[in-house]
Amino acid sequence: MKDVGKKGEDLAVALCRERGFTIIEQNFRTPFGEIDIIAKDGNIFVFIEVKARTGDTYGAPFEAVTRRKRDKISKVAMSYLKRFRKEVPARFDVISISMKSGMPDLEYIQDAFEV
Repeated sequence: MKDVGKKGEDLAVALCRERGFTIIEQNFRTPFGEIDIIAKDGNIFVFIEVKARTGDTYGAPFEAVTRRKRDKISKVAMSYLKRFRKEVPARFDVISISMKSGMPDLEYIQDAFEV
């Protein structure tokens, strides 16, 4: 299962670069949790959660970004942003990857949630 997650994150990073994002961090960890990708889209910090699945038994990948997961991501993001000591624009995106057909199907969800 870890292989699916790693492959998904590699695909997600490639997608972000295709969109012109600058990748700042991958797997950024704090005591609050982890954010898969921190990127910049122009002057906006983008905190990206990547969800990859090989089947739909448990629903679409993006459905795994629950309220609890969003709360964790927002805490990690706020911890990250505190280093700037001023308000900076930020958003929370999700990349949902389904690998059930052998070929990955990526869905980019911009502004997936707010905090």
